[in-house]
Amino acid sequence: MWKIKLEELIQQKRLFGENVNIGATEQKIHLFIKTVKDELNIDLPNEYIEVLRIINGMEFNGFILYGIDQRLLDEQQNEKIYGLIEYNKLWYENEWNKQYIFLGESNISWYVYDLTAHKFCELDNPSGTEMEKFNNLDHMVEKLLIDALE
Repeated sequence: MWKIKLEELIQQKRLFGENVNIGATEQKIHLFIKTVKDELNIDLPNEYIEVLRIINGMEFNGFILYGIDQRLLDEQQNEKIYGLIEYNKLWYENEWNKQYIFLGESNISWYVYDLTAHKFCELDNPSGTEMEKFNNLDHMVEKLLIDALE
């Protein structure tokens, strides 16, 4: 279902002469998985990897889905990538945040995977209070895109 919302976002960006990032190659995904493990000591959820195969990060109306950090990519992207490693290192300056993998954000929310509870959720930014939990990443990405398109 989130792919339908992604198509709407693509159409909106085209109105302004902009394009979204294409999906990452398998080579870059494998490098990214290894680098995340080496630098953050975490394993990424498989659902997130599937999203990266379709779209390598995005930003629209202040809603951001993190992608593969630019330093790991050879090619120029269609839009700026907010790198998952870079932003997780930033959020991990607060020890309490290390229970999450931060997958995206907005002005008022963080979109995360809770490593302890093994669930995807939306947290209030900056309090960290859980606002909504999702059955899977697809539902969380769909919510992010719906909110971005409003």
